[in-house]
Amino acid sequence: MPRPPELYQWNREIAIHFPGLSKPMVMGLALWSLGMVVVGACSLSALTDWWSCRLGQKGDAVRERLRYVYRGKEAKAGKERRELDVEACRAPWLGWVLEGWDGNQLAVALDATSLGQRFVVLAVSVLYRGCAVPVAWKVLRAERKHPWKPEWLALLRHFKDVAPASWTVLVLADRGLYAKWLFEGIQALGWHPMLRVNSGGTFRPRGWRHWRPFTRLVPKVGDRWQGRGTAFGGKRTRLDCTLLAYWGEGHKDPWLVLTDLPPEAANACWYGLRGWIEQSFKKIKGGGWQWQNTRMDDPERAERLWLAIAIATWWLLSVGGEAEAGMAAATFPAIPGSPRQQAHRWRLVGIFRHGRSLILAALFERRALPVGKAHPEPWPSVPIPTPGATVAILTGAV
Repeated sequence: MPRPPELYQWNREIAIHFPGLSKPMVMGLALWSLGMVVVGACSLSALTDWWSCRLGQKGDAVRERLRYVYRGKEAKAGKERRELDVEACRAPWLGWVLEGWDGNQLAVALDATSLGQRFVVLAVSVLYRGCAVPVAWKVLRAERKHPWKPEWLALLRHFKDVAPASWTVLVLADRGLYAKWLFEGIQALGWHPMLRVNSGGTFRPRGWRHWRPFTRLVPKVGDRWQGRGTAFGGKRTRLDCTLLAYWGEGHKDPWLVLTDLPPEAANACWYGLRGWIEQSFKKIKGGGWQWQNTRMDDPERAERLWLAIAIATWWLLSVGGEAEAGMAAATFPAIPGSPRQQAHRWRLVGIFRHGRSLILAALFERRALPVGKAHPEPWPSVPIPTPGATVAILTGAV
């Protein structure tokens, strides 16, 4: 087989971070992830066509090597049949993403995305510079009812002791996922939940006798309130926590976020990072890898393919993000109406696209492929209150 230098460089990178995988599996992941960067899709046919041309091999042989990654062992020949164990790869994969992480703050989001009436994907993603990379996922059949609780808890358990204990790790989720068991499951990892809740609940601040509706604490735009207390009055749903309430300009409803952090050490605006996971889903689908066009109908095969998708996604984000972190602030002019903002500067091109451009340029110039490290942005802060706004922070022991 020909030895394209770019393929074998990337093969070595994957082998280093997944030492438990077999050589054929590592090579298969390299073919998928590098091929996706080149063709801009996760299509089996497109990657088969590219690699058969690049390697000078017959299409059927290349197709089988690509299929080897996602097939179950029952669909493979030979006595020592093996399949990709996605669960065993979760901790090493998060370790790869965190390798060389600049700083000790990490934001993670939980969310679900669907693929028509075929799949629902539960995803745990690390948030990074306006986007996100999946680090754990579960693919379920959309047409079948399936309890999500055991799946979410199983996904989270794989990350026990992966992040350093000294780090501050936030786990963010939208209103549709809030549950007391999820709050407590995140705490069991030593991480900090920041779960948004609906406005219909009640809260009793510490030291108060009466319950107050959430909306009474931030009745108008610009108001901010945070303090310790108890959320929800029901015996089974009651939760001792910190409430972060903030009604920002341009929002129809206030953010009501429950966390275990002390009020003086938390910021309601951190919840805004959660929206970055939506950008990740766009990149996996029509904005990047075109996964919405897949003809797969087996959720287990889709789970295995998602590892290659995650590797390719992080490769672009890490390379593009590292390049962006090294740019001078003057190169980010303030452009009203621009869809992408980086802190107080504006992105004209997202790091996903820029990372792909840098990798393709290295391929065309026959240079070593760039491999980036993570340089996250500072977390946001609450803006200066508008005149007439109410700001209240009630502190107390956790």
